[in-house]
Amino acid sequence: MPSTEPSRELAEFAAGLRAEDIPAEVLERTTDLFLDWFGSALAGKAARPVESIARFMHAMGPQAGPSEVLIDRRGSSPLVAATINAAASHFAEQDDVHNGAVFHPAAVVFPPALAAAQALRLSGRDLLVAAVAGYEVGIRVGEFLGRSHYRIFHTTGTAGTLAAAAATGRLLGLSADGMQHAFGSAGTQSAGLWEFLRDGADSKQLHTAHAAGAGLSAAWLAADGFTAARHILEGDRGMAAAMSSDAEPARLTAGLGCRWTVLETSFKFHASCRHTHPAADALLQCMRTQRLEAADIQRVTAFVHQGAIDVLGPVVDPQTVHQAKFSMGTVLGLAAVHGRVGLAEFDAGFRHPDVIALRDRVDMVLDDEVDSAYPARWIGKVQVRTNDGRILQARVDEPKGDPGNTLSREELDEKAIRLAGYREGASESEMRAVMTRIRSLAETPVVTRFLG
Repeated sequence: MPSTEPSRELAEFAAGLRAEDIPAEVLERTTDLFLDWFGSALAGKAARPVESIARFMHAMGPQAGPSEVLIDRRGSSPLVAATINAAASHFAEQDDVHNGAVFHPAAVVFPPALAAAQALRLSGRDLLVAAVAGYEVGIRVGEFLGRSHYRIFHTTGTAGTLAAAAATGRLLGLSADGMQHAFGSAGTQSAGLWEFLRDGADSKQLHTAHAAGAGLSAAWLAADGFTAARHILEGDRGMAAAMSSDAEPARLTAGLGCRWTVLETSFKFHASCRHTHPAADALLQCMRTQRLEAADIQRVTAFVHQGAIDVLGPVVDPQTVHQAKFSMGTVLGLAAVHGRVGLAEFDAGFRHPDVIALRDRVDMVLDDEVDSAYPARWIGKVQVRTNDGRILQARVDEPKGDPGNTLSREELDEKAIRLAGYREGASESEMRAVMTRIRSLAETPVVTRFLG
């Protein structure tokens, strides 16, 4: 029977979660996700919108503090560090994603969890448990809010506030009552609208920055006795009432303590919006099996779900690298021309004539099978028409990085090193040392700074 008070049940779960409750494979997966996030955060170094947020936060915060800002290796307050790290980790478009929730948990969970753990001088195991709490809460809130929510709202910015509150609240040792108040304060601050995509604006980094900071603040306020709505999710004037037409409260509590959504979370292989990945994988597969070059392709049709059309459709002629990451045509053009869709390919080639030529020959078509499977499964289907008149079909049922087609430990390490070196956030030798520390987090008595 569905819970009549899902906000309360979710709060009890997050407040009461203990390391001994969590399977070893979940904790191990969480360390891999933390490493993946760490590299993504460093890849945000020197990005204009990230540096703008960093300048603002440093101006508003203390000149020093216990919590580590990764992109500039400064110490500051937990709020400043969490906000900057969250902005940085959502820039390269390679932070993780949960398919069913259409939600990027790492960017809003690890920044406040790391900042709070360092400030409170807690253990690595405490950090991992808090991160699991954040993932489990945030992903379930994203699933609860549903497809109608994602059409208008950036779920990482909205559900992300509760994920950040859960992780921080767990580190602060909030009771179930306190956690419920933290959720209430986080939910009333939930924000993030997709309209920015039309203008290629900087809002995406602000969404994660705000979610991490608001969730952290909500938890710290709750620890001080600050009260908030007890039914912020399912209440008559709560998040679902305001932000969704297909919310399902049962999703908030289904499988708590036995279904671990951490294990369902995907690593991002391509440096672009996740909605482009299935089609990119299918096109690359077609080109490999048919031995095609970009010059052989006359037209590509990507068969997609409605969410892809909603998010990618407004980006017709991208003018910036970041906007290009939300252009299906650009992503498929880069894939065809370069054989990969990485950070370097975007920087050097998103306006290259060969890429633009193919970009303008890509169509997106709503497909019943793909749309029905989404968001639980992200199927990639493409049709390729060649210059010699052939019509070729290709499909991918699990994009690279999904749990059933995951990255190996070696691939994760290579990705983290590549991301860290993208804007000279950290050298390879530094990242090798960071990897060793992250993989021993469960035995680390106190979480200290990782760099510098």
